[in-house]
Amino acid sequence: MVLETISRIIKVQLPAYLKRLPLPETIGGFARLTVSEWLRLLPLLGILALLGYLTIRPFLPKKKKQRDSLINLKIQKENPKVVNEIDIEDLNSANVCYCRCWRSKTFPVCDKSHIKHNELTGDNVGPLILKKKIL
Repeated sequence: MVLETISRIIKVQLPAYLKRLPLPETIGGFARLTVSEWLRLLPLLGILALLGYLTIRPFLPKKKKQRDSLINLKIQKENPKVVNEIDIEDLNSANVCYCRCWRSKTFPVCDKSHIKHNELTGDNVGPLILKKKIL
């Protein structure tokens, strides 16, 4: 039943529709079309425009998936500038990673939130890693 309907549309109704379209012989003939003739052409022109767009879309430049332009969305927004000071002597372990993407739930310490941030925005930010020399 479904295939018969599709077959009828393609074999009978589509050719009949195309024959009734007011296609002028020359480019100048388009200027002489009436409003009702343009309205009859509109579905065909829309389909041709859609097919043209779908054809060139793979070649268009890709847009980055940037959510917003702000880097710091929520950390210490009441301060004019966010500054964290940590004395190197206070480091308890040999390596400490500090957040530079501003997405860490444990800011200023990195919790690897930059991985998701980089996937979403196409950015390449990573942590600041401080290493303590062991003598």
